[in-house]
Amino acid sequence: MTATVIDGKAFAASVRAQVAAHVARLKDENGITPGLAVVLVGEDPASQVYVRNKGVQTHEAGMNSFEHKLSVDTSEADLLALIATLNADPAVHGILVQLPLPKHLDSDLVINSIDPAKDVDGFHISNVGLLGTGQKSMVPCTPLGCLMMLRDHHGSLAGMNAVVVGRSNIVGKPMAQLLLGDSCTVTIAHSRTKDLAEVCRRADILVAAVGRPEMITGDMVKPGATVIDVGINRIEKDGKVRLVGDVHYESAAAVAGAITPVPGGVGPMTIACLLANTLTACCRANGLAEPEGLTA
Repeated sequence: MTATVIDGKAFAASVRAQVAAHVARLKDENGITPGLAVVLVGEDPASQVYVRNKGVQTHEAGMNSFEHKLSVDTSEADLLALIATLNADPAVHGILVQLPLPKHLDSDLVINSIDPAKDVDGFHISNVGLLGTGQKSMVPCTPLGCLMMLRDHHGSLAGMNAVVVGRSNIVGKPMAQLLLGDSCTVTIAHSRTKDLAEVCRRADILVAAVGRPEMITGDMVKPGATVIDVGINRIEKDGKVRLVGDVHYESAAAVAGAITPVPGGVGPMTIACLLANTLTACCRANGLAEPEGLTA
């Protein structure tokens, strides 16, 4: 068996096109332009690249992009004051504070100071609670992207056995909640799970989000299962640095029915879903219908 490759790059392009089309209609019919504000504190190189890419894709979707770059020694009070200003700005529908923050800043305090309706990362404790109780919320971008790809590949997910390997607040836990919401039978596993391989082999849908390079191997995959690899790890091999996922791709692809590659799988969906969340937040703020197919 050779797995079908789920092309996240192509799927993300489709999502961005849908967002752009909806944004164009909002402008034409309602005179509204969604706005995304991104706050970057410090000069972490990876974060700078990520923020720059977000800005480019926000503009390409026809949205307004507001970038706020603050020095690494910015005080907590100044950062909270900026967020309060963005919360009150009607032109800003989504607010994202780029993580990680410098160590002198309390990330939980900062994230929970964002208006939950503008929390397009879905990290605010109110959104976490709403998602956990099956209510309308802002959903974290990476799990939302995974869910979109699974729905596209399978149609209905009802009744499928899903195993999520990883229990982070950013991916593992919200991913499990989303799969429950689509009527899967869900198991959350992690590095301390007893007989992890056997647990994984029961999965019709296996989501790897544990942050360990190539931890999930082909002998841990049920024949025909769909494997979603959230991991992005840099490893050095033969003097070269390359990106690998949490899944050993070659061995898993020989067994799985479908699989996401790394790179080019889940990664491109994260920014695409950030744009989708900003559009959703804008529609909700203005009492308009939410875009179909772009929400959980």
